[in-house]
Amino acid sequence: MAEPTTPKDKAGAGQPAPGRPRLVIPPGTEVLYSNVVRVAHSPAEMVFDFGRLLPGELDIIIKSRVLMSPLSAKLLQRALSENIAKYEKQFGEIKLPAGKSLADDLFKSIQPPDGEEPKS
Repeated sequence: MAEPTTPKDKAGAGQPAPGRPRLVIPPGTEVLYSNVVRVAHSPAEMVFDFGRLLPGELDIIIKSRVLMSPLSAKLLQRALSENIAKYEKQFGEIKLPAGKSLADDLFKSIQPPDGEEPKS
C-alpha cells in the first residue's frame, strides 16, 4: 500500500499548506474489502453499511458502518464521480453487466435488519 502523502507548498516539500488539515493514516489502520454497501438515510444523516458477501454464503457480514451528513455524502458522490472518470481515462471504461443491473444482482435480495421496515 502506498504511503500517505501531504500537499506540497513553497514553504517545504511534503509540508501541508498553512491552514489545511493533513491526512494522517496511522500504522495498523485496518483495511477492509467490501463488495456490498447498503445505503439508508434520515433527514439529518446518510448511513453506509459496508459488507462482504462471499460465494456460497447467504449472510452478508457488515464490517463497517459510516454515517455522514447529507452534504458530506454529496461531496463524496462528487469525489467518486471525478475519480471514476480519472480511472476510466487511464484504464478504460468500467463495463457494467447488460440486462438486469448489477444493483439487482447485489441488492434486491438484501433484507433489512430485524425491526426495520423495508423502503419502497
